[in-house]
Amino acid sequence: STISKNSLKSSLLQLECYFTWTLLKQDVDLEDLEETVGNQVEFFIKSNIANYNLLSYVYHLKNSNEEALRNLQKAEEEVKKNHPDEIPRRSLVTWGNYAWIYYHMERYEEAQTYISKVENTCKKLSSTAQCKIQLPEIYAEQGWALLKFGAKYYDRAKNCFENALKSEPNNPEFNTGYAIAMYRLEDIFYREHEDVSLALEPLKIAVELNPNDTFIKALLALKLQALKRVEEGESYIEKAMQETPDLPYFLRYAAKFYRKKGEVDKALEILKKALAVTPRSAFLHHQLGVCYKAKLFQLKKTTRYPPQQQVEELTRLAIFHFKTVTDQKTKFFSAHVDLANMYAQVKRYKEAEESFQKAMNINNTSCDDKQFFYYQYGNFQRFHMKSESEAIKYYIEGLKIEKDSYGRNKCRYALQKFLEERIQGGSRDATDFGTLGLMHKLNGEKHEAIECYEKAIALCPNNEEYLSALCELRLSI
Repeated sequence: STISKNSLKSSLLQLECYFTWTLLKQDVDLEDLEETVGNQVEFFIKSNIANYNLLSYVYHLKNSNEEALRNLQKAEEEVKKNHPDEIPRRSLVTWGNYAWIYYHMERYEEAQTYISKVENTCKKLSSTAQCKIQLPEIYAEQGWALLKFGAKYYDRAKNCFENALKSEPNNPEFNTGYAIAMYRLEDIFYREHEDVSLALEPLKIAVELNPNDTFIKALLALKLQALKRVEEGESYIEKAMQETPDLPYFLRYAAKFYRKKGEVDKALEILKKALAVTPRSAFLHHQLGVCYKAKLFQLKKTTRYPPQQQVEELTRLAIFHFKTVTDQKTKFFSAHVDLANMYAQVKRYKEAEESFQKAMNINNTSCDDKQFFYYQYGNFQRFHMKSESEAIKYYIEGLKIEKDSYGRNKCRYALQKFLEERIQGGSRDATDFGTLGLMHKLNGEKHEAIECYEKAIALCPNNEEYLSALCELRLSI
């Protein structure tokens, strides 16, 4: 009997696997993801079932289905090795992936075979007939996959680990995943409120349940450091340094800890050690660039006439490492901005502009990143390109995104200071008052906005834009 494409589709959509978890190709850099997961297979002793499943999905996205199948075979070997007593239960995601890949290869008989394997296993495992089976390890595997696909996915990842923990609250791996998701969410979305931390408790629990996992110790150390508990944080780093002196995943965070503590040379030493183990790691190159940039600013701040040779060397090294990152990871937003700022430092404005444009064209940027970008780009226009009108335009763009963030506050502060200086210097330009009015309006400061628009109209009585803004504000009070 020939199996039709359409009859398969509805069964395929019922499967719990990478193909049904909405992991979108445009949100990641596939080459980079392949490398990261490859490194994890090599350096982590943990079971690699999820890593091979993820690699198979990555190869499918790169149109190498044969390579995808080879990785699914590896996943099956891992299941046999690590869970010989629960092979069917532990193979559900792998089999789901098989079904989808065979379907895409138009090998419909084989696809159907795997769909049946999953359906039969689900029937044995659960009393309900349908195949959407809710096993904690499947939630966890989905959580790990989501973490790899970037910031947009962190909230969903957190929910997956929460679901997994409902059935097994003391599972060390699920607790680790939950703590990492919370740490990353906090890093992105709660930067403003550094005095409280939702990630601290989950990190402590994960460290207790995983005494040998130095990676999670490093995250706890960084969290403690952010909460100004530096010594407590450092004791975790020092312990972990003795336990895994060569693990790149731990070393990169240890380096971050020392850089933030101001011990930049120590951070550089650790990063170089990690780079010897994983020479292509974009994360490490980015951190090296950040360290050289920090050294450069330290030098400029502490020395009145910093030696030109030293300035050039630090700049060259920072540019080299940032450029290594952006060549390899085209969607690494902050690396593009860092590179642009370094080019601006040495007056290579054409290259700076190109790097800013690349950062601006990344399609999955968060609001915070956009606002931070407008602040940086505004500064570039103002201080390097000497274009005040362009600078104002970009600061305003940052304010128009109404989410409160570090970047938005920076835009606001820069704009306000700049306009107030001009007005205090005796500016009679209606635009200055109009822009200041717009700034207050975007910040919800209606009375201040009205005052500014009134002054703008006094200088330019028939301006439609100011008149309608004023009218709208007065009606809203």
